Amino acid sequence: MATDTLGHAWALDWMERARAAVSAERIALIDLDRAIGDGDHGENMDRGFTAVTAKLATQAPGSPGEVLKTAATTLMSTVGGAAGPLYGTAFLRASKAAGDAVDGDGVVALLDAAVEGIQARGKAEPGEKTMVDAWVPAARAAREAAADGPVAALRAAAEAAATGAAETEPMVATKGRASYLGQRSAGHRDPGAQSTALLLQAAAEAAEAQ
Repeated sequence: MATDTLGHAWALDWMERARAAVSAERIALIDLDRAIGDGDHGENMDRGFTAVTAKLATQAPGSPGEVLKTAATTLMSTVGGAAGPLYGTAFLRASKAAGDAVDGDGVVALLDAAVEGIQARGKAEPGEKTMVDAWVPAARAAREAAADGPVAALRAAAEAAATGAAETEPMVATKGRASYLGQRSAGHRDPGAQSTALLLQAAAEAAEAQ
């Protein structure tokens, strides 16, 4: 049966699946970041989402917006490097767009808000080998699938994010720490784009399980 709207149970499941995903991929994310960054992205993401689920376990959020706001503030306070402010801002903006329930258009609004937050904070554009290269196509794909409901929109977003992350491999970084490497940054996937793909895959799986 198609799900017309997603509520707080979906958002809670999303955060738990995100925690499991970044934990499982912690070493892979560390390796990606070691190639073109500080090497701490996997550790930071694992610590951050472990803290998010621990915090949510002490609360009784009644809406997706409340879940995402808790995720935002927790990530900002526990995740180091650029990822904390970027993901924290993304989830904070998304929390305001999510509200009490999320339909197909709500998924678009949530992802658009996240993208705007990331770009406002990080000043990155598509093609610069950052997480933006996963978020922007995800939001676009969700918009194209929104009429089919939130589950379809999130699945489309997840697939587009995965493709976007893969497409960062040949890029030469022009933003962030990886840009210091110049041409040597080519041939390595951007860790932020990869973690974005993991998080949006978790969102889609949580939606499909509702």
